[in-house]
Amino acid sequence: METLQTEVAIIGAGTAGMTAYRAARAEGKKILLIESHVYGTTCARVGCMPSKLLIAAAEAAHAAREASGFGVHAAPLRIDGQAVMARVRSERDRFVGFVVEDVDGFPAEHKLMGRAVFTSPNELQVGNKLVRANSVVIATGSTPMVPDEWKKAGDRVITSDDVFYWHDLPESVAVVGTGVIGLELGQALHRLGVRVTLFARGNSVAQISDPLVLEAADRALSQELDIRFQTSVDEVERAGDHLIVTSRDGEGKLRSERFSYLLAATGRSPNVHGMGLEHTGLALDRFGIPLYDKRTMQCGSSSIFIAGDADNERPLLPEAADQGRIAGRNAAHYPDVQPGLRRTPLVIAFTEPQIATAGSSYKELCASHVGRFAVGKVSFENQGRSRVMLQNKGMLRVYGEYGSGRFLGAEMIGPRAEHIGHLLAWAHQAGMTVEQMLDMPFYHPVVEEGLRTALRELAKELTHEPRINESCLESIPAP
Repeated sequence: METLQTEVAIIGAGTAGMTAYRAARAEGKKILLIESHVYGTTCARVGCMPSKLLIAAAEAAHAAREASGFGVHAAPLRIDGQAVMARVRSERDRFVGFVVEDVDGFPAEHKLMGRAVFTSPNELQVGNKLVRANSVVIATGSTPMVPDEWKKAGDRVITSDDVFYWHDLPESVAVVGTGVIGLELGQALHRLGVRVTLFARGNSVAQISDPLVLEAADRALSQELDIRFQTSVDEVERAGDHLIVTSRDGEGKLRSERFSYLLAATGRSPNVHGMGLEHTGLALDRFGIPLYDKRTMQCGSSSIFIAGDADNERPLLPEAADQGRIAGRNAAHYPDVQPGLRRTPLVIAFTEPQIATAGSSYKELCASHVGRFAVGKVSFENQGRSRVMLQNKGMLRVYGEYGSGRFLGAEMIGPRAEHIGHLLAWAHQAGMTVEQMLDMPFYHPVVEEGLRTALRELAKELTHEPRINESCLESIPAP
């Protein structure tokens, strides 16, 4: 068996792995980037970029349908499913090409194809090669989850990865899961003329935890989409070129329906199993993921670091890049491990209305700041610019700390949420107070004036005596 000696071994060439590679290389270290599949990030191949291509087509179709609300009447709408998917695949391949071209530029001696398995904390077996490294970065990404019983129905049960290889739009799709992926793809397919039903075991929508924002989201999305809350999928059976999907609602009533596909959007599983972690001596959580420091990405006190979807913290591209940068730098300098920059959490769902959360969520504040945070809100139903655009749906809730007046976070569903979310994340990371945020300029007429309304209410609330938000009471453990 051939033995390769390196200073830093990086397992996985996705966003986290490539960023870790650049960070370690910048420190002048000898590196080996190990990939078991294909080069190209999840985002470029089957994630954020192809999904936005599908959403862009859906938005064009929706705009044509809704134009009559402005007194503009378009010709009868015709959606060419083959043309839609051809553009999605073509542009997707272009984005992937940029990533592959980037990796192709790495020196050949820095790359190794094959599946890496730990044989000790500092040794990896990759095919017929043994890699010895001073430090290792685990950046193996994640895989969509599909229950084993559904897999028996064959290739009509799919994940989001499969959608972007379609050559035409199907007649119908059952989407199981109302997280970001399920909502984005479900709404996009619906607007492109596909019959879509979304099934949710509970009442959750995307990353929303604030009960009032969740109510607004349920109301806004249910006006357009067939969403079945409190409904589970009991059985999936193959019936020729279709599936028979049997669901059970909250009252136990069964319902069987025929769909072309079932899209499993119930989450992703970190790719950390079967890689010999039992030979590393690392402590693992109940999901088999190494315990690690979120500031340094170091697993325990070892020379092993973890980054990106593999650690199951925030499976988002910006987070993967930040974590990869921290892990790569610390792997290069081990044992001199230093905290890196972890930015304010920001999550966006590109539904319509859009959903955004920034800073601490309502649920997190109910755990950490009970009786110490106030809330301000605004409804977009009568907000000026929102009504002008016929996008007057949704709600924004902003949170501030009693005493300090510091802005703590926000949750929202509404128009232009992707932009408002960025403003709020920047304000949170800068440590701004609510009053400082109100001193910032607000143009007229813009959707951001709704943010000002919410901040004004929050500022007023912060002048009162601290009190516990009623919906937080359910989160307080019994004595």
